[in-house]
Amino acid sequence: MHDHQPCSRPRAAALRGFLAPSSFLATALALCGTAQAQAPTTGALDEVFVTATARPEDRSRIAATTQTIERDTIERSSARSVTDLLAENAVGFLSEWTAAQTSMNIRGASTDGQGRDFRSQVLVLVNGRRAGTANLSKLSPSDVERIEIVRGPGSVVYGSQNMGGVVNIIMKTGATQPGSSVDLTAGSWGLWRAHAQTAGASERFDWYIGLSGGERGDYDAGRGGGTLANTGWERRGASGALGWQLADHHRVQQQLRTDGIYNAGFRGSGANIHSRDDRTNHSLDLSYEGSTADQRIGWMAQVYDLSDIDELHWASPVVRSGTAAVPGTSRDHNKRTLDVSGLRLQPRFKLGQGNDLLLGLDWEKSRLRSVRERVAMPGGPSGQVAPYDNNQTEEVHALYFEDAQTLLDDRLTLRAGLRKTWGRTRFDATPNLPLAVSTTRSYDTHTWSTGATWKASELLNLRAGASTGFRAPTATELASDFTAVGGGRIFGNPNLKPETSRQIEVGATLQAPLWRLDAALFQNTISDRITTVSRGPTTNTSDYANNAADIVARGVEFQGSVDLARTLQLPGRVFDAFASGYYHLDMRDKGAAATANTDKVQRMYRYEASAGVRYGQGGPRDAGAWTLQVSALLRGPMWYDTEEILLIPQGEPGSTFIHRKGAFTVWNLRADYRVSPGVKLFAGVNNLFDLNRHPVFIALDRSPCTANPAFQNGGCGTSMPGRELLVGLHIDF
Repeated sequence: MHDHQPCSRPRAAALRGFLAPSSFLATALALCGTAQAQAPTTGALDEVFVTATARPEDRSRIAATTQTIERDTIERSSARSVTDLLAENAVGFLSEWTAAQTSMNIRGASTDGQGRDFRSQVLVLVNGRRAGTANLSKLSPSDVERIEIVRGPGSVVYGSQNMGGVVNIIMKTGATQPGSSVDLTAGSWGLWRAHAQTAGASERFDWYIGLSGGERGDYDAGRGGGTLANTGWERRGASGALGWQLADHHRVQQQLRTDGIYNAGFRGSGANIHSRDDRTNHSLDLSYEGSTADQRIGWMAQVYDLSDIDELHWASPVVRSGTAAVPGTSRDHNKRTLDVSGLRLQPRFKLGQGNDLLLGLDWEKSRLRSVRERVAMPGGPSGQVAPYDNNQTEEVHALYFEDAQTLLDDRLTLRAGLRKTWGRTRFDATPNLPLAVSTTRSYDTHTWSTGATWKASELLNLRAGASTGFRAPTATELASDFTAVGGGRIFGNPNLKPETSRQIEVGATLQAPLWRLDAALFQNTISDRITTVSRGPTTNTSDYANNAADIVARGVEFQGSVDLARTLQLPGRVFDAFASGYYHLDMRDKGAAATANTDKVQRMYRYEASAGVRYGQGGPRDAGAWTLQVSALLRGPMWYDTEEILLIPQGEPGSTFIHRKGAFTVWNLRADYRVSPGVKLFAGVNNLFDLNRHPVFIALDRSPCTANPAFQNGGCGTSMPGRELLVGLHIDF
């Protein structure tokens, strides 16, 4: 971390007036040094938020519930991926199937469980545009400057997928991370990680280059477990940015990045020791931001190109056929490539006193291509089958606006927006799918948002909002016919309707110079959720279908932080406390079958909370300064109709019993010591009490094993990592 001199308010105001989402306002944040603050402050800059409205806004003026993960939080984390980072901050349910696969649930909206999801109900962005798939596990936090989360469909800036929320990953630039540094980490199970960066800025130009890599071997489970074969992974990534300040209010920026996880084991529901994944994401962004001298008119233009590649080197020697275990495959290789090109134009106008109008034009074209090759075990399935995803080409364009008006001496802000989206999905020829008909399906829909914020006092801000979202079905959901690696067969449904969501929420923020508390009440209703419906417990065959009735998620969310050192007047001390979480008052699937043993929404926590305390002494760059941080993550109960084949009566393949997984808490410990102004040592312990649990799987790696050995593929159950030790070194140049 680097020290910066505070900038003047006129300079900060000018930057806030024209910088837009692609560079995320981080230039202003870096120049003013607010990202380095050790505690919340009342200055406007550290509360600036971009993702919800696509323009710089104080968070107190945004009607949606927002959450940020700042750079200093990322640097104090032991997270190996963006998935770990979001889980540590209680953003939502994160399944963490493997080091390379993530599913996520925010306010009842979810993503695919095996990381193949390129059109999910939660939108994942990089620098304000679609990241590719919603699989966060392939993304490393090393070159991430900040993460912004918008909960629920609270913005018309985004189209299909914006049903449960938006996760926007903003990358570092030379304006936000000047200087050079190296981070080295070693830990349990052969873990090593390295990250090096160099960046700088002149009067006109700024640049950033970052390189990262790492790997870990197979980990050990917690108490009562052993070493879990096929849980290792490797990581590699690089990021570069070049910014050009054309004039006082005109900036061009280019960012090039690649990130990936390789040779990552995929144990899955059958504790498989044969399947591995390679998942990569490459992208190029070019943006131009500007405004008139009086800042009454501003604009942002962004073009981008990305490639998201999944290579699934799977195999399943044993598969399920009906209720029996039969020979399967020695190789089942599925490669999928998603190529996306897009354009975003966002002019902004100050039409009058307190009025701010955003207009938007989006265009995006994506091309999905998959190939698959199977090699059967003796007596196993003969011939080739279609890949997991149908080939398709999709073109989407949209027009939208959002207008905000402040009244009553800027204490009241009213805003409303409307988005019109047109899309066309073309079904392309897919290998080993001879009966598929090449055709085109179009969709035409609109979404809206409206809300208000009220500054009730110097400490209290109130907000209320309502909004809608949607997701269009994919070619896979409409016309697929594929056999899963474990033997199940799934058919598409040409009669699927788009998914939609409707949300209402109210919230309040209490903020003083030394503390901040935010709370929200919400209800998000999801209609026509696309799911798979079994043809019967003995068939192992399913069809895509719209859910019979609505999904309703209703609950309360909170975030808070306090600078206890300054509150208690402890000079020279660091003493912070922080917490975030949620509780679902209702999480009901109204379309659950009458024969089901519960109507709870699956893969969604009843409650979750993250909390921690950091104590130490000395300034951030004082030799001899130290901090100790203790944090805990409470993961509440979750309901799941597992694909595991269990020995207990309520297990597949003979039932569709929905299991309730109980709550558990994981404790982490982190210590930092500043050897000199430029050298810092750190050490940590993850899963301090060596807990043997897992966010998803019911059959854990311990004795007695509850998984049916006849259906296992090398292992018996899967647990999350046990106690993990870390040591590291950070050097600034």
